[in-house]
Amino acid sequence: METENKENEETLESPKKKGFFARLRAGLAKTRDSIAGGFDHVFTDYQKIDDDFYEGLEETMIMGDIGVSATDRILSELREQVSEQHITETSECRQLLIDNIRAQMTVDEHAYDFEKGPAIVLVIGVNGVGKTTSVGKLAGIYKEQGKKVLIAAADTFRAAAGEQLSEWAKRAGVDMISAREGSDPASVIFDSVQAAKARRTDILLCDTAGRLHNKKNLMEELRKMDRIITKEYPEAIRENLVVLDGTTGQNALSQAREFADVTDLTGIILTKMDGTAKGGIAIAVQSELDIPVKFIGIGEKMDDLQRFHPDEFVDALFDNKEENTDEQ
Repeated sequence: METENKENEETLESPKKKGFFARLRAGLAKTRDSIAGGFDHVFTDYQKIDDDFYEGLEETMIMGDIGVSATDRILSELREQVSEQHITETSECRQLLIDNIRAQMTVDEHAYDFEKGPAIVLVIGVNGVGKTTSVGKLAGIYKEQGKKVLIAAADTFRAAAGEQLSEWAKRAGVDMISAREGSDPASVIFDSVQAAKARRTDILLCDTAGRLHNKKNLMEELRKMDRIITKEYPEAIRENLVVLDGTTGQNALSQAREFADVTDLTGIILTKMDGTAKGGIAIAVQSELDIPVKFIGIGEKMDDLQRFHPDEFVDALFDNKEENTDEQ
């Protein structure tokens, strides 16, 4: 009976998981053509392992936005493995290369501890990356899990930000704390923290302003929020997620560095991965900044934002269908 129940659970869960994987693989088609397709050409064109072979791999990886530092790290490891294992055929390097790329993307077992609550999640990012949308989708995800969720509309500088977030809050079925446009964002955080405590909220999601053009003001604003949260709700688990637009490639990496300078980032939400040729940025940001990608977005629907699974990402990137299949 226990085995039968387990099989039933897997049957119930698999369509949704397979559906997301299928959409992820479809979304990474352009990236796959750029990176995996480029690798295939290199392995076909070069019969021996020499400097030209490594240069071909390097060019493919950099063109796919994996980044210079990550590329150097991955290829250095490959060179060592080739030497230690006395490999002479280029074809024998393909799986080693894929495994080295996979090794650059790890998500710690405690990465999602904040979901246990009570937690305060600051969602950070420049305008246009999908920050407000990500807040709404996260609210929907956690509400569906039966958690008590509250949204703080602390981006009071962008016109219509509150209206947009309000629509997502309604769609997710959660409450939102807001203030007039131009109000002090820290006051919204204060009111939201008080409400979260009073209502015994599991997760308070805070949409923040992302004015990187004035780093000094942004830094002071985030510090003020931090002081309020620390003073008013010290027992809450803290999480700072930066939202990056996957279509912007290396610009996304630069944004992550800028935000890392002004706050302690704990994770990355990578959006707009459906149809971009710059998906290698998922590898670069983790390898170069040592900040894990925790969520990945592949569309506009509520369930198009999911936890990031490195193995699934690499399988989708290289079209590995052994463990994952399309929807029937």
